[in-house]
Amino acid sequence: MPTSVAKHNPAEEDLIFRLLRQLDAAPGASQRATAAALDISLGRLNALLRGAAEAGLITINARSGPDKRQRFAYTITTRGAAEKTRLRDQFLARKFAEYDALHAELTGTSSGLSPLKHRTHPMQNNLAPIPELYVSYESAQKLKVEAADLTSHDLTPRQICDLELLMNGGFNPLKGFLSVEDYNGVVDNMRLADGTLWPMPITLDVSESFADSIELGQDIALRDQEGVILATMTVTDRWTPNKSHEAEKVFGADDLAHPAVNYLHHTAGKVYLGGPITGIQQPVHYDFRGRRDTPNELRAYFRKLGWRRVVAFQTRNPLHRAHQELTFRAAKEAQANLLIHPVVGMTKPGDVDHFTRVRCYEAVLDKYPQSTTTMSLLNLAMRMAGPREAVWHGIIRRNHGCTHMIVGRDHAGPGKNSAGEDFYGPYDAQDLFREHEAEIGIEMVDFKHMVYVQERAQYEPNDEIEDKDNVTILNISGTELRRRLREGLEIPEWFSFPEVVKELRRTSPPRSKQGFTVFFTGFSGSGKSTIANALMVKLMEMGGRPVTLLDGDIVRKNLSSELGFSKEHRDLNIRRIGYVASEITKNGGIAICAPIAPYTATRRAVREEIEQYGAFVEVHVATSIEECERRDRKGLYKLAREGKIKEFTGISDPYEEPANPELRVETENVDVDNCAHQVILKLESMGLIAAH
Repeated sequence: MPTSVAKHNPAEEDLIFRLLRQLDAAPGASQRATAAALDISLGRLNALLRGAAEAGLITINARSGPDKRQRFAYTITTRGAAEKTRLRDQFLARKFAEYDALHAELTGTSSGLSPLKHRTHPMQNNLAPIPELYVSYESAQKLKVEAADLTSHDLTPRQICDLELLMNGGFNPLKGFLSVEDYNGVVDNMRLADGTLWPMPITLDVSESFADSIELGQDIALRDQEGVILATMTVTDRWTPNKSHEAEKVFGADDLAHPAVNYLHHTAGKVYLGGPITGIQQPVHYDFRGRRDTPNELRAYFRKLGWRRVVAFQTRNPLHRAHQELTFRAAKEAQANLLIHPVVGMTKPGDVDHFTRVRCYEAVLDKYPQSTTTMSLLNLAMRMAGPREAVWHGIIRRNHGCTHMIVGRDHAGPGKNSAGEDFYGPYDAQDLFREHEAEIGIEMVDFKHMVYVQERAQYEPNDEIEDKDNVTILNISGTELRRRLREGLEIPEWFSFPEVVKELRRTSPPRSKQGFTVFFTGFSGSGKSTIANALMVKLMEMGGRPVTLLDGDIVRKNLSSELGFSKEHRDLNIRRIGYVASEITKNGGIAICAPIAPYTATRRAVREEIEQYGAFVEVHVATSIEECERRDRKGLYKLAREGKIKEFTGISDPYEEPANPELRVETENVDVDNCAHQVILKLESMGLIAAH
């Protein structure tokens, strides 16, 4: 096989690489033309072609036609494309080493080119193109046809974000999803197996059933959620990770209050697949297409304008006046041009949606000098990993051609942990970035906490104000801003631009005009449905917004009639209820849900889905199991005790009681009207309905 020969013979390896490259570049050329391009005999070419076909790198098909010199057609396979990428990297590594040795012999110093084990060192020119993982257009068309016979994996939204940045070079030097060896190195010490700095596991997580259907060495097709093929992958590794260990090392704690840890345990598949990918086409984005640039497109833009120094501003929030002043100062300090580079992939649950944010960015872009500032959108799935995330962001921005990056206070922090404390210290991210700055290949510009000095009518760095006792310092926190938006209060012009406030008010009207969901949970027979019906009538009496009741029995009849009562089916039923409730909430209505919903993780997933669009009010109907069994109006508890109903909540299956619901109501010796009134009072106190 060519690959086995190549591993022991660099010259043979180079020849195979040149053959694959030639077949990719000129698939329709005759054998004579191909042999001439490689400078070998026809006999040597035929031997190479046979070996490549036996190794599964190419397919050979008979071709009809009058020209006997073109009797065969040669097509590079998925495996061949991946092998071409691997051989190219090894070829370049050898050439770098040869050049470095020659340079040292002639000058006595190293050339400064990046050796294989330290590819995250800065490139000598931030404007030079970087490697992508896409094949040529002609090869992509052939691979699409070939991939029709491959096992397909439908990517999750996070995996699509990761795949896009793998293919376009944003995750350079990665060539695919991490192998188990690379994964272990990244988790334990932020390094790939070859020593390259890389802080974040980029893994293809799949279900156990899908993993069991795959053989190592097999090629699979990676498709988006519409079934469109984006890439192929050769599966070289398959393993079941220790997710608690991953959480501790990467995120600092195995704490479900961290959104990425919760995703790791409750959303991500149980098995990881690793292996190189071959890019066929990038994911399609229908929104803000003119603002989306690949790393090489940005590098070409900087090259065209002559921007040698570029400072990136990473953001997932709307820009206000303090941010403008901060970015002005950062660009001036670095003597660099400014790239506003907001994340529009996946951010923290509850963040302002990216459509609104981009409209806000565009509204204030003309406040910046056009000749020194540009904006581009980054389709990144954030992990909110604080210090590690800052290093990761630095590598990504270096790949996009930036030379500097603003690293903020508590950069990419997820907020509070289960104990109510910040996950990371305010300057942990800056400290870790500074420690690896040279290897990242990008310089850090410290975030200055900007505050408004009323007497001077300007923003200044808080730690540079020497006359603090004699001036009035003004600032509005993110929490205070959300409160003002929620309650329709004034947002002063010294804090934000009128254009930004207008966009935010369009998306975030006062809470009393937003949609929301009331989610009752409790044992069967606890009184959930009865209270929910009473609440629905009271809200309909008030008027103003449509009200929809998603009662457990009604949903079972109309939405989930085919489901049983296994844990998997009960979870699926709750997810369906959550999806419908999120759509109602998004469109300004009120959804009232009354399922049993016994599992904490499922309730949290529903909360996160709904809180993208409005408030989620969890009401625990805390009727004891003894009282529910005493009532037993449907006779279900009796059947469960007799073993005629399997996996019955409270009898043969657990109920995980909510730890911190918005409201807990007792129904024993309390009438229904009083319970419903407690919910109304809670909704009033949260500003979701106007007080009467």
